[in-house]
Amino acid sequence: MSVASQILDIRASLPAGVELVAVSKFHPAEAILEAYDTGQRIFGESRVQELKLKAQSLPKDIEWHMIGHLQTNKVRTIAPFVSLVQSVDSQRLIECINSEAARCDRVIDCLLEVHVSSDESKSGWEIDALRDYLASGALSALKNVRIRGIMGMATYTDDTSVIRADFEALAALKRELEPMFDADFNILSMGMSDDYPIAVECGSTMVRVGSRIFGERTY
Repeated sequence: MSVASQILDIRASLPAGVELVAVSKFHPAEAILEAYDTGQRIFGESRVQELKLKAQSLPKDIEWHMIGHLQTNKVRTIAPFVSLVQSVDSQRLIECINSEAARCDRVIDCLLEVHVSSDESKSGWEIDALRDYLASGALSALKNVRIRGIMGMATYTDDTSVIRADFEALAALKRELEPMFDADFNILSMGMSDDYPIAVECGSTMVRVGSRIFGERTY
């Protein structure tokens, strides 16, 4: 199936209120434009340099989401234009994003990436560490970031009960944290090509789908 038909098929399967992020990392501009022509405007990238080059060459109304691990020394490159940083996984990173956003006279939207899977190689806040950070009040001093919600990944497994438990843990954490934020804390980004239907059942409001749209990525 074509990129366009896959986009339309996935979009039709999502309930109202769930946004689709087309994960375009490692895929060429031509494929992104095919998705764009269906009305898709949110695209996710995981490498800063690739994100910068695509943002420079593709339509300016695209909303670019940084979904991969972000090093602090790369934040300045994307701070002028990134729409949402989904992968905020440490106090050091969020403070760096705040500083670079201030340099650009922007407020950058961010998601707190939380580690719930059994895969130790995945990044993200441990839940207790995130609770401690938020309880410290340090976040309130950062005026150039806006926390929009949380992001996470389920364990890579064929066991759907494990996947569902991971998503339910993320959804429960979002509900727990909601009283600490205002109404803008409304994004729960979870679910990818293989598991997004389960994520949606568990309350996801944003899914990140790549290979199901664009095919297997080319490196």
